[in-house]
Amino acid sequence: MTATVATADRGAPSVPVRRLTVLYDAHCPLCAFLRDWLARQRQLVPLDLVPAGTQEAHRRLPELDHTATLEEITVVGDGGQVYRGAAAWVVCLWALDKYRPLAHKISTPSGLRFARGAVLTAAKYRQMHQIAQPTSWEAYAPGSGWASPTTLPVATGCRSGCTVPD
Repeated sequence: MTATVATADRGAPSVPVRRLTVLYDAHCPLCAFLRDWLARQRQLVPLDLVPAGTQEAHRRLPELDHTATLEEITVVGDGGQVYRGAAAWVVCLWALDKYRPLAHKISTPSGLRFARGAVLTAAKYRQMHQIAQPTSWEAYAPGSGWASPTTLPVATGCRSGCTVPD
């Protein structure tokens, strides 16, 4: 799995992961379902499930680009590792007792393509089950990834604006 470093001076790529913070869209029914599912699983590595963009997320991870966490799933290791998109889903599976072998299988380049397909399928589901936006997100414009590249109008979808690109 590929991780980017949130805190370069901590040596994140070589530090063992003992805890993960999963930032999810609390306003998305699919994200809430997956949060609950993760919470019910036996965890080999503890998962802290924190709504993205909240004061709690900012308090825990002050150096993180919190706008990006609203664009796609983001998982942060306690050593500063940052996983996004398909890699984030794989690391979540890796943290779970029952799914660690699967995570190892799909952490390969071809497995990550499969995981990315699953993330895109989830994005389509989220797009089909849109919910009202808080008015403070009227001008939110996701930058890239699987998020819509346009400004989201009020009442058009999940806070992350997750859609499948054309």
